[in-house]
This record gives sequence, structure tokens and C-alpha cells, in this order.
Amino acid sequence: MSPKNLRKIKEEIICPPKIGEIVEGKIVASEPNALFLDLGFQGIGIIYGRAFYEAKDILKNLKIGDKLSAKITSLENENGYRELSPKEASEELNWEELRHKKEKGESLEVKISGANKGGLLAQIMGVPAFLPTSQLAPEHYPRVEGGDALKIVKELQKFIGQKLKVKIFAFNQREEKIILSEKASKMEKIKETLKNYKTGDVVEGKITGITSFGLFLKFDKDNLEGLVHASEMPGKISKDMSNLKIDQKVKAKIIEISDDRIYLSLKL
Repeated sequence: MSPKNLRKIKEEIICPPKIGEIVEGKIVASEPNALFLDLGFQGIGIIYGRAFYEAKDILKNLKIGDKLSAKITSLENENGYRELSPKEASEELNWEELRHKKEKGESLEVKISGANKGGLLAQIMGVPAFLPTSQLAPEHYPRVEGGDALKIVKELQKFIGQKLKVKIFAFNQREEKIILSEKASKMEKIKETLKNYKTGDVVEGKITGITSFGLFLKFDKDNLEGLVHASEMPGKISKDMSNLKIDQKVKAKIIEISDDRIYLSLKL
């Protein structure tokens, strides 16, 4: 037995291949509906049948000599090849990358593809993702009187086609669900900007939303936004807010800063 074959046997004993393992191989041959990979000491792998069809987008631009990652789905078929799935490997590696991004708190840019009354829809690495309304940045939160579902959806549909900067808030690989947060992606910057303010400071800003319980006011060049509750408005205004308009400039006093939330008062 040659030293090369002996080394191969030793490596297989020490590191035997397993179903579900992701391996990398070099493309050594191709057929109309199959691809063969040299997996080194782990033998020859084949991509064919359903696995070949599912991975057409991954395989279409590859050529002999290129390297490819795939998941082992069968240790040995009737011809002695290890059956492989590039699509399953790609999905596994994508989830691993998403896990790292969440752990590191990395920001991502996503393109909004749809909307419903609960929030916005997108995709990350081919995985469906959901951005709940509660996780939108303050300036993007839909200001809808009475919480009318149809009006909320109409407001959210304005974001379709736009790109938003988000962080991965939560995900479940088994259920293939990703929850995003635009608010979290801006949290650090907001907290840093808030260091420039304290309770009692008077700010000038523009009204961005008017509701039955109060109004939202945007101020600072970094677009900080605070809530003025109806109880923090002078009597005449709190009883009749019809004279208030969106984009109207007003002065308000900061009465509380809690994490990234700012509470204001028009009672100067």
C-alpha cells in the first residue's frame, strides 16, 4: 500500500465524514444533470437529482476546477459516491453568518418588499424577514389616529422599495424566521446624542405627528423625537389641538429622558 493511500485511510478513521457535514470540494466533472466534486480524503461527491435542480442558481456559473461547498446528504450511493446538496450548505452557512451578525450587533441594509398591518417585509440572504411596526425608527412610525388598520397599512406601504438600516433583533432557524429592528440600529447614535441634553432643557422642533393622546416633536440635527403627552400641554391646546399642524415649529421642555425615549412638555 502506498504512503498516500495509507494517509487517506488514517484521515478517514480520524475524521470520518458525517451526514449533515458541510464539505468543500473541487469540481472535477460535469454532466447535463450532475456535478462531481473531489472531496480529497473524503472521496468523490455527486450533486444530482433534486439537489442538482434546487442548486441551479448556485451552479450555473461554475466550471471545472472551481471550489464549492455542499452538505453531505448520503455517505455512499449505489455507485460509491457521497451525495451532496449545495443549497442546504448555502442555507446553513447563511444562518451561521446571520447568527454572527446578531451576536456582533452588526447593522444591515434591507430592501422593503411588502407591508401588512403589523410591519414591513424584507429578505436577508434569501430568508424572509419581518420588521414590526414597534421596531421602526421614531421618524418612520405611522402616526394614525385611532389605530385604523387600513390607514396603518397605507402608511407602511410607502416604504416598499426603500432601503432601511436595521439590526437582527431575533431569529429562529428551525422556523426560518428573522425579526428586524430599525430602532436598534440607531440606538447607539441616539444615546450618544442624548448626552448633549438634560431634564429642563428647552428645545425647538417640528411637529411630526398628532394623536388623541398628544403629539410627537422632532428636534436636533440628528432628528431626535420626543412625545408631548396631552397632559403636558396648556389647557386650551390640550382641549383643542386643531390649531396644531404637521411641520409646525414649537418650543418644548425636556421633562424626562429614559433610555432612548424623550418626554417633553409645552408648559414652559
